[in-house]
Amino acid sequence: MQVTVHLDSGASGTAKVPSGASTGKREAVELRDGDKKRFNGKGVQNAVAHVVGEIQNAVKGFDASNQVALDEQLIRLDGTPNKARLGANAILGVSIGAAKAVANERHIPLYRYFSDQREYVIPVPGLNVLNGGKHADNNVDFQEFMVVPVGAPNFAEGLRAAAETFHSLKDELKRKGYSTSVGDEGGFAPALRSNEEPMELLISAITKAGYKPGEDIAIALDPAASEFFENGVYVFDKSDHSKHTPSEMVSQWEQWLNKYPEIYFLEDGLAEDDWAGWRELTKRLGGRVQLVGDDIFVTNPEILQRGINEGIANSILIKLNQIGTVTETLRCIELARKNGYNCVVSHRSGETDDTTIADFTVATGAGQLKTGSACRGERVAKYNRLLEIEAELGRSAKYAGRDLYAKWMGEVAHKS
Repeated sequence: MQVTVHLDSGASGTAKVPSGASTGKREAVELRDGDKKRFNGKGVQNAVAHVVGEIQNAVKGFDASNQVALDEQLIRLDGTPNKARLGANAILGVSIGAAKAVANERHIPLYRYFSDQREYVIPVPGLNVLNGGKHADNNVDFQEFMVVPVGAPNFAEGLRAAAETFHSLKDELKRKGYSTSVGDEGGFAPALRSNEEPMELLISAITKAGYKPGEDIAIALDPAASEFFENGVYVFDKSDHSKHTPSEMVSQWEQWLNKYPEIYFLEDGLAEDDWAGWRELTKRLGGRVQLVGDDIFVTNPEILQRGINEGIANSILIKLNQIGTVTETLRCIELARKNGYNCVVSHRSGETDDTTIADFTVATGAGQLKTGSACRGERVAKYNRLLEIEAELGRSAKYAGRDLYAKWMGEVAHKS
């Protein structure tokens, strides 16, 4: 969904709001029409009507530069706890569109509008190069296998290393007779022998591309475990149809960390409703790997606070459209940081060519960004934007890779 905000000065800003295929049940509501005769029910005419009608009437003449007041006005206007009435896609479009309009009016880049600093952190990217789960029509239960260039000296070199690994992986898949078609986020989506084979393929691809696994390029996982959690157990429906208790899943991840010290973070290793399992996972593995909560937290400060209180995870995935405004997203990041949680900004599977999250990640200094593989235009657009920002900032840009390597990969290497 696209929203353009116009200012009295003549400046304007356009936001394109993405959609998610694998979503947390507590996310802000993405309003779709439900009319099966139009786009199979996925149309957004109702959300658009809210923008050009009720929302426009409520914010006309509003000071767009007061982001907090604008966003709070939008939240009050909707009046529901999850933006179900007007739609988070409608509200976020206005929230981001206003930010872009003010940045354009001031002739400054969006990252500087969000946060004016002397130095900025350029994030280390996580490229989803092998897809499974809901992101691919194959027999792999786990959703994302990513390469993370933690050892590069800067973003440009990190992206080059990751792209070379992506193409090395393609060659490896061809050599083994596997398909090289891609899934929702641009990663390859072949039918493989097991859920573990992607790990073996990635390590081989990294090595054959001329890099050291776990040192130059680490591996990150997003199994999206909520998608295969049924009646208190984890069911591998796409692969071997085996069933696993929460404790058995924790033991599996522990075994993987022991076998593959190259693993840099584990996102949604357990389901959004499995809070007891998450506590066990965090207690057993939280000191040696980033445990990133996505579906369980959905970028919601109130839910994150519960997680903090209960000792759940040590990192949070940040998606603007999970909560629905710029201000609420920034508040969630601030809460995470105050409590020692890392932040990983993320795209969605139904992404657009909008590059807002590239600027947003730089502005917040999150240091980590997931935005898909090294192909598909809507993914590459974010990487190109980060290349532009790094070049523009020059010596004022600091690549996050080395610090994150020292904090996580270095510790893992030492412990193993």
